[in-house]
Amino acid sequence: MKPGTLSGPAILGDGQGGFALDVIEVDPPGPGEVRIAMAAAGVCHTDHASLRWRGPLVLGHEGAGHVESVGPDVDDLEPGQAVLLNWAIPCGHCFQCRHDGDALCERTHEVDVPRLGTSSAHQGATRWRGRAVVRSFHLGTFASHTVVRREAVTPLPSTLRTDPACILGCAVMTGVGSVVNVAAVGHGDTVAVVGCGGVGLNVIQGARLAGARLIVAIDRLPARLERARDFGATHAVLAGEDEEALIAAVRALSDGRGVDHAFEATGVPALAFLPLRLARNGGQAVQVSGAHGSASLELPQLFWNKRYVTPLYGGCVPSRDFPRLFDWIDNGELELDAQVTHRYPLHALDRAFDDMLSGRSHKGVLRIA
Repeated sequence: MKPGTLSGPAILGDGQGGFALDVIEVDPPGPGEVRIAMAAAGVCHTDHASLRWRGPLVLGHEGAGHVESVGPDVDDLEPGQAVLLNWAIPCGHCFQCRHDGDALCERTHEVDVPRLGTSSAHQGATRWRGRAVVRSFHLGTFASHTVVRREAVTPLPSTLRTDPACILGCAVMTGVGSVVNVAAVGHGDTVAVVGCGGVGLNVIQGARLAGARLIVAIDRLPARLERARDFGATHAVLAGEDEEALIAAVRALSDGRGVDHAFEATGVPALAFLPLRLARNGGQAVQVSGAHGSASLELPQLFWNKRYVTPLYGGCVPSRDFPRLFDWIDNGELELDAQVTHRYPLHALDRAFDDMLSGRSHKGVLRIA
């Protein structure tokens, strides 16, 4: 074991749908890197999907913790400092980063590895049973420690606890950012949100922050619709099998023409194009969930002058967006604590997944330390 290496528990996916809690080794941080003692990690559908990614893989991509140590060339962070982790790690130099496209960073997306490298920590920084393993989204937050690039780290204000702040690094940023950064919802606009889970609730919050006059929440679960009203929805529509009835209900609430902005936040491929049918002529459909798989589209659904957008991570620019989120929370304009309905120890990820998939939890967090 290298001097300064730490060992601790982590949850690893096997690439075939299974996972296990085991011990990993984490190197000291190299140049431009930071080692984090994880405190809390959000659980979302992407983590469940990652069970089928190539394993072994340290799971988790939402997280917050405390700086344990810093590597050479990192002089603006101190051990013990509370921090938030960001999975879209901007290099600051590629074409996308130079054009405010931090979430599309060509290093993170490995567009040109020979020239730009990757956004992972140094090779072999994390080991399991003597072999190097990779971390989900270069973070692997379901672990006692992680080592990441400095660009993945944002200091938390003293007013924010790591739990629930850990969910800012994906669910909150994705939902709110898709509204304010990408869709640019304006004061007095009308909005519909399909799916009121962790991301959908934050789309609703973003629409409220933007001053939308009509925010229609749509879901199959009555309990989620009740929570959607708590977070800013002005109306709620219980979805059933009859899509035409759903579309008619939304149009009836929006002067018969459809809404200015319709968002999909379910992750269900078959619903990816539903926002096009909810948006008015000249309106905007936003597929927030990043759903994978096949979906069919009748071309007239694009008529007339409609825009269909698939934003990544709410167009996040960390240096701009996280301070803004912190301010909204501090001013009471953005609700954070109430989003987390269930908390679990690290060894209870199976229960966290089950509660999430069944709809019993709205947002779950693993408490690591």
